[in-house]
Amino acid sequence: MVDITHKSFTLRKAIATATVKTSSTETISAIENRTVPKGDIFEFSRASALFAVKKTSDVIPDCHPLPIEFTSVTFKIKDLSVIISVEVHTIYKTGVEVEAMHGASVAALVMYDMLKPIDKHVEIQNIRLLEKKGGKSDSNKFINSDIKAAVIVCSDSAFRGEKEDTSGKAICAGLEKYQITDVNYQIIEDDFNTIQSTLINCKESNVDLVIFTGGTGLSARDVTPEAVAPLIDREIPGIMETARSYGQQRIKTAMLSRGVAGFSGKTLVLTLPGSKKAVEESMEALFPQILHVFQLNDNQIH
Repeated sequence: MVDITHKSFTLRKAIATATVKTSSTETISAIENRTVPKGDIFEFSRASALFAVKKTSDVIPDCHPLPIEFTSVTFKIKDLSVIISVEVHTIYKTGVEVEAMHGASVAALVMYDMLKPIDKHVEIQNIRLLEKKGGKSDSNKFINSDIKAAVIVCSDSAFRGEKEDTSGKAICAGLEKYQITDVNYQIIEDDFNTIQSTLINCKESNVDLVIFTGGTGLSARDVTPEAVAPLIDREIPGIMETARSYGQQRIKTAMLSRGVAGFSGKTLVLTLPGSKKAVEESMEALFPQILHVFQLNDNQIH
């Protein structure tokens, strides 16, 4: 099974359809009048679709077990065909396309089984995904390759060349995934005044996004939040709350990060932890949806 432990919970929806084609108006009349000898095909098919949706991971090897929080099964008769529609919702880390298609498929099989005694030419056609929402495909709408960014590594040892930086490079790689390639990467000391002057220079250079890494912990030299906070005009608490919540689900010490985030003028500023693993998790938690702020106009932002 694909590893989805890095993904976040979001609302996922999918609609799938299947078509059962009959060969005569007599069959359609029997369906509409509920006179099919084996019973009401709508109710049997609906019940089977509900079972199938919930049991998808039991019969499709690579499907993840997930909570099914809504399922709707509807039918429409068009000419000599019955169109089955199955809609499924969940709040989870992966989508429900296969669950919806499995439900529609099994409903169609049940309908076929119930109709074959009265119609030897009934067919199942066009099992397909009609619509899906949520997850990566929805998040891609936030990507903006015109963003000018800066990645600032706050580390005394990396600045002195005693340790190779990995967290800043991980952020740059993460930004590149979202087509942000205009990135000013630099390493500075864990120094209050240096951090502030670096941010001010970025603002004056009209940098859209500044990401600091390092200095958000509890040691005496961890002063990044203290240096950045006074320069933030409009804090966005939910950004770092989301990053900490995401991290806390994976490592119990994530709650100790003191990062802050918000706008300094028109520049969005993030302060992420200093470890490579922590910044990778923060990037997973925040991107690309955080880029939505750049789609808003100045009046909405400020």
